[in-house]
Amino acid sequence: MKIQPFELENWLNPACDSEKNRYYLGGSCVLPMTVEELFEVTGQNLDDFLEELKKMNLGYPRFEGTPRTTKALSKLYKNVKPEEIILVHGGTGANSTICYALLEPTDNVISIMPNYQQFISIPESIGCEIRSVWLKPEAGYKLDLDEVRAAADQNTKAIMFTNPNNPTGSLLTEDEMKELIEIARSVDAWIFCDEMYRGLGEGWMPSFADMYEKAIVTASSSKIYSMAGTRVGWIICHDPETSFTLRNWRSYDSICGGVFDEWIFAIALENVDKIYARSRAIVNANKAVIDKWIERNPYLHQYADSYSTTYLVHYDLDVDAEKFCDDLLDQKGVLVCHGNCFNIPHTFRITLSHAHELETGLALIDEYIDELVAAGKALK
Repeated sequence: MKIQPFELENWLNPACDSEKNRYYLGGSCVLPMTVEELFEVTGQNLDDFLEELKKMNLGYPRFEGTPRTTKALSKLYKNVKPEEIILVHGGTGANSTICYALLEPTDNVISIMPNYQQFISIPESIGCEIRSVWLKPEAGYKLDLDEVRAAADQNTKAIMFTNPNNPTGSLLTEDEMKELIEIARSVDAWIFCDEMYRGLGEGWMPSFADMYEKAIVTASSSKIYSMAGTRVGWIICHDPETSFTLRNWRSYDSICGGVFDEWIFAIALENVDKIYARSRAIVNANKAVIDKWIERNPYLHQYADSYSTTYLVHYDLDVDAEKFCDDLLDQKGVLVCHGNCFNIPHTFRITLSHAHELETGLALIDEYIDELVAAGKALK
């Protein structure tokens, strides 16, 4: 089987490891916690945890997932039972599992773009017909539901997307979610929704897992939980037969999760309001700084009301996105993620969260843009 290169991972991971990366503004996870900080944030007793750790059995965990973890996860939703949650290896494991287990070459899928590449390249590699519906900057990267309706037919297996969107951060309203469900239901299609960023908004954020019997929702411990290293991902599926298919695929892929990972993540989940409060504080503080920075720079534009940990920033310069970011890293030591990873030219994704010396990094981007303008690269 042939599959396209994973543009984001293949570019960003080597760039992160570069000695030139002095100002890392390219990530999408809220500032990672140490073990010590996790216990400070949650108010739990670290010494008790360490005593339990000494006696931990390092054999296989429960195949169906650590009950403490699935129980805590079910409380993030209104209509999800612990037994409807499948624990897998990270968010990428969750997304790849649902694609490989459920899609067939005879299917068509609607991919709402921009999208995480797994929801484009994996179906394409299987042989599915991809029908792309693009979110548009001039519409604030909001979904045109009429375009989705026009793309759907009786052979549509799934509508696939991220919500909040990666990389723009745009969010469907509850009414838009209901309308999208009606479109899916009208052709008996699944909704595959990556909800990795759900939880950053103030108050309750609806989930497709609570709203549609044929929704399959994925998420993980990485983005807003600041625990990407624990590699806990989950899939929510209400249909028992489909759930068996997904678990069977996981048996071929990874068998089960990690006993330590699921256990320590359960501690975060049992204190999730404190984790959310930390993440929101970090993101909101950085967002305020970046909003002012974009407002001051006439060559930069940001169109979406972001509910994620990133902005997709458009620039008015005659420079390819990958070259823009390569040269920015080489010349100024600032790492942001180029928009070609999401098939959107003349853009870059910048973090609202894991930012090392944010204001210095932004000043260096300004300096770099000024040099491009002086070299005649301005488009206006």
